[in-house]
Amino acid sequence: MTPELAWWKSSYSGSDGGDCLEVAQSPGRAHIRDSKEQCGPALSFPSREWAVFVRHVAGER
Repeated sequence: MTPELAWWKSSYSGSDGGDCLEVAQSPGRAHIRDSKEQCGPALSFPSREWAVFVRHVAGER
């Protein structure tokens, strides 16, 4: 049985239903989906690699 994921959007996302991603965490994985397609496909990445990506796009070194 797969546990239900708790999805969330960034506080920077507007409430107008625009182009947003939602993220959920599970042990060792980060899951990403399109907020407009909640029943659609989701991507899954190892948590460590997701953290590296987020730091990179945030401009951190």
